[in-house]
Amino acid sequence: MPMQDILATFSGTLVGFVLGLIGGGGSILAVPLIVYLVGVSSPHMAIGTSAIAVALSALVNLVGHARQGNVKWRCALVFAAAGVVGAALGSTFGKQFDGQKLLTLFGALMIVIAVLLFFKKSTEGNIDVRLSRKTAPVLMPQLLSYGVAVGALSGFFGIGGGFLVVPGLMAATDMPLIFAIGSSLISVAAFGLTTAGNYALSGLIDWRLAGFFIAGGIVGGFGGRAMATYLAPKKELLAQVFATVVALAGLYVVWRGLR
Repeated sequence: MPMQDILATFSGTLVGFVLGLIGGGGSILAVPLIVYLVGVSSPHMAIGTSAIAVALSALVNLVGHARQGNVKWRCALVFAAAGVVGAALGSTFGKQFDGQKLLTLFGALMIVIAVLLFFKKSTEGNIDVRLSRKTAPVLMPQLLSYGVAVGALSGFFGIGGGFLVVPGLMAATDMPLIFAIGSSLISVAAFGLTTAGNYALSGLIDWRLAGFFIAGGIVGGFGGRAMATYLAPKKELLAQVFATVVALAGLYVVWRGLR
């Protein structure tokens, strides 16, 4: 097996593991891994390839969360539908930007999100929240506005957006973190597929590498969920460690882009 295929499988395993462990956010590592570790020279090709790979990995992890009852389906589907519109617009604009400048902006966003994740305080939230005729006048505008905004950023940077969807869902509905994590995977998959479709129309997906990345992501997802169950009491610590990794990766991406 060529070394590039091995590295793509390893990268997919790492991203799938983080998605399973944290429930979101692993997609933020996909683009720099494909560019700097796998060695895909075109940033736009890396974005398109990572988008399809992360989307399918998110679907695998969604199945596990759904079985545990951690998905608020109506809220998640409305948020995802609004986000698809934003992702289509965002990915269209993203393709027009210079690849290196796009990566530099991407790295800066990684650092900002990492800082927010590191200092985020845990809240209980409303476990009984649900979208219905009674709650729609309050929840629907919030879900639509946050969904479009998060989807646009997701499409522009070519990422699944789980690290943005989770706080977006919590802000829009006040649902507990565990439900936001499970529900976010619907949006991650939807945004990723929308972005990938847009890039595929321009021939900006390496399907062979995507296949190896997806295979690794499936294996990593199972391992991540198993580890999350084992280390459940240390979730906050794990989130802080992950935020540190994202910040370091973001600094590296910015440094490479500025060079």
